Amino acid sequence: MAQPFEFLFRVRYGECDPQGVVFNARYGDYIDLALTEFMRAAMGGYNALVDMGYETQVVRLLTEWKKPARFDDVLKTSVYPSHFGNTSFTLNFEFVNADTNTLVATSQATYVLVCAKEFTKQSIPAELKSALQEGAVGKQINQAG
Repeated sequence: MAQPFEFLFRVRYGECDPQGVVFNARYGDYIDLALTEFMRAAMGGYNALVDMGYETQVVRLLTEWKKPARFDDVLKTSVYPSHFGNTSFTLNFEFVNADTNTLVATSQATYVLVCAKEFTKQSIPAELKSALQEGAVGKQINQAG
């Protein structure tokens, strides 16, 4: 299996709930951040996709929590492209505590490629599919400081 794209970031205080752990809804934000950085690594950024006349829309998002993440933890998010259909693609996300190497959560997000102006489904062009499958392999973006 090819090396995944990795995105590292630090949990901020405001992302935690009264229990002192990352609030579950924040993982949707984390997935969006990881997607943005994945797109930057794969093809120069999300704006490159928009410049091609496309956008993505999330149509399915599944998260399973394994262990809590807490304020100031560094999470390493690995992104694995897992499925490409005609108009959709699926990315798997794995959140690991970078210090303890403990699995925190896994997520799977399915995106549909749409026209940037009309938001109608579009077939994924071969060059875009190639960029998403191979453009970010082995790359890492570290925003953990």
